[in-house]
Amino acid sequence: MTRDVMSINPTVLPCSFLGCNVLAPRCTQDAMMYSWPRQSRYFATFVLLASASAVGCGDDGNNTTTSSSNTSTSSSSSTSSSGGESVISIADARALAEGATATVEGYVTVAPGTFNSANGDQGFVIQDETGGVYVGITDLLSFSLDQKVRVTGKLEQIVQQTVLTTTKADVSEVAGMTMNVMPVDTKTGDVNEQVEGKLIRVTGKVTQTVTDDSPYGMKFYVDDGSAEVQVFVHLVAGKPVIDTAMLPIDQMVTVVGVGAQYEMTYEVAPRKADDLTK
Repeated sequence: MTRDVMSINPTVLPCSFLGCNVLAPRCTQDAMMYSWPRQSRYFATFVLLASASAVGCGDDGNNTTTSSSNTSTSSSSSTSSSGGESVISIADARALAEGATATVEGYVTVAPGTFNSANGDQGFVIQDETGGVYVGITDLLSFSLDQKVRVTGKLEQIVQQTVLTTTKADVSEVAGMTMNVMPVDTKTGDVNEQVEGKLIRVTGKVTQTVTDDSPYGMKFYVDDGSAEVQVFVHLVAGKPVIDTAMLPIDQMVTVVGVGAQYEMTYEVAPRKADDLTK
């Protein structure tokens, strides 16, 4: 699927596409709206509200792999943050109706801006003991992998992926809290909604030659015998985050990355050079 850049046009969508809090023909609330560059048949829109209003998103609620005595969230309870927000688990946030506002905490598994080439924003991914989620934001933040952060944002479906959209003012580091989230071994045929947003690891043979999908990234496919899965490799400073130069068909590889979704395709999105081993 080639990623076609689409220009911003706040009049092309009816209010019902993303809810009444969107800048569209009959919507009055102020919002900033832009499209993710990586899209084809569907026109998906990323929305950042100037002021959050709770309505209700998400399509995932499974347990994931992160565990730590420092983690304060769980799928069945909430805690009060220092700012007074009610912190819920990422799994619970993903299960909310689209448009809902949620506050979550998690450890950074994808550094800010890593997926900019395809998503067009400076987003990052966080994960707690219950799940993971892509955080959409226009500002490039400075924290690194493994840092625990707190995010308040609005749940959206963008190219059918669950995204927590937020602003710089609604993201904060949890001081002194870091943890290296370990990937979960996953069959290539099991990369689906259940692992979206989670750090996973797949091992199998390359089944198709690398395709150049610039300026968005590169892609190839891996199969362990359970089913083929797409690996989408984003570009940072114009270069793929992993070395895709020598990946012939039948090459056995192991890829670590975040379970992601683009339209109807589930994929693995690596984050850094050592996410690929041969």
